[in-house]
Amino acid sequence: MGLLGIFVALGLLIWLAYRGWSVLLLAPAAALVAAAVSREPLLAHWTQTFMGSAAQFLAQFFPLFLLGALFGKLMDDSGSVEAIARFMTEKLGPRRAMLAVVLAGAIVTYGGVSLFVAFFVLAPMAQALFRAANIPRRLMPAAIALGTSTFTMTAFPGTPAIQNAIPMPFFGTTPFAAPGLGIIASAIMLGFGLWWLARAEAAARRSGEGYGAGADTAPKLAADDQKIRERATTAREFDPAEIGHGHHTDAVVPIGVAVLPLAVVVSVNLLMSLVILPRLDFSFLGEERWGSSSLSAVAGVWSVAVALAAAIATLIAVNRRRLPALRLSMDAGANASVLPAFSVASLVGFGAVVAMLPAFAAVRDWVLSIGGGPLVSLAVATNILAALTGSASGGMTIALDALGSTYMRIAAEQGIDPALMHRVAAIGSGTLDSLPHNGAVVTLLAVCGSTHRESYLDIVMVGIAGALIALAAVIALGSVFGSF
Repeated sequence: MGLLGIFVALGLLIWLAYRGWSVLLLAPAAALVAAAVSREPLLAHWTQTFMGSAAQFLAQFFPLFLLGALFGKLMDDSGSVEAIARFMTEKLGPRRAMLAVVLAGAIVTYGGVSLFVAFFVLAPMAQALFRAANIPRRLMPAAIALGTSTFTMTAFPGTPAIQNAIPMPFFGTTPFAAPGLGIIASAIMLGFGLWWLARAEAAARRSGEGYGAGADTAPKLAADDQKIRERATTAREFDPAEIGHGHHTDAVVPIGVAVLPLAVVVSVNLLMSLVILPRLDFSFLGEERWGSSSLSAVAGVWSVAVALAAAIATLIAVNRRRLPALRLSMDAGANASVLPAFSVASLVGFGAVVAMLPAFAAVRDWVLSIGGGPLVSLAVATNILAALTGSASGGMTIALDALGSTYMRIAAEQGIDPALMHRVAAIGSGTLDSLPHNGAVVTLLAVCGSTHRESYLDIVMVGIAGALIALAAVIALGSVFGSF
């Protein structure tokens, strides 16, 4: 009965979330259903297990949600993201429209710009380029997804994405964990994705398929759709409803000024992770008043937080005249972080309750018994939970909350570098999370004015197939050569 309760609770969570119900309501309700079927104490699981785990997630990661959303909103309102998109358009032009969209998305997201901010800026750029090149409009979502939601989210070393930050406290790693394997995985995802998009474009030209009839959809209209908003906030760290708030400048931003804050994110993140923090004495963190913690448990989050804060300060300093309503823009950015953070925390709370149920022991034993070793079982666990929740960050946190200490013990026993575990968990979370019910997929299709029937196959190929190939390569190389 306990397993049945877990499956029923998961089914209700997935079905009602897909229909637009708020996860803030669904997650605790589903957790209580699972607890009730197992005849566990309901109020204790709600206030102690669910809320305790959700609060711990917020304590660890809300600074990154807040600073990431704030940075993304200021990059948008200052015109910096648009300037980068325009620069890529001018340099590559319609003849290389696909590459221009992919690279523009990769640059801004690796530099710390929130995914949904990138969606709303890149979609108009892609519309203009694809129309000029007569490339089918249905390929726009896949091109944007390849640049924003694959290698810069989970694989490329140093990415400030929350999906790369979540494994750090569990494994004591930095954002640059397993850099060689991360670069190889990124090259596979990018290369495979570009090959697929070029193949799809060539096939469309042979068949005489052009851009498509009908007027383009205004991307900002998707931000006002409440159902899309509820789905989107569990998928990424920015509330789309705040896109239209604040004040967007009409001034032209020089490309050097636009790129500078992104360079600050990358460079400060690198310095904090590999140079500054390791040289300072943080032994006081072991005291009880600091939670009896250690530098390895917080260094990764601190590095990303300081990098984003430095980039925000730089962005404001060089764009002060282009941000005439700075308070409004900052308010919108801060507000944009709240619902996503609490939505993912609610999913984490749900996972904590399930992990406490007696029947979960059977699930844990099954995961750990999967053939191929701990790297394979970790990849399967993060894949399955990301798929079920429709959230890479939520699914990965649930998996690591339940099994992270076990995997660390196995890693110590078998001599596996925790950095390798980090990279496998991160890449694994970004594969099957892109199933049809994923909020980022739904939002991207709405922003591009497309449908699942028209565009989802290409999203699967660039967002799931390529990532699975890269994940298999990382596991194979890591098993033979270790982390590098």
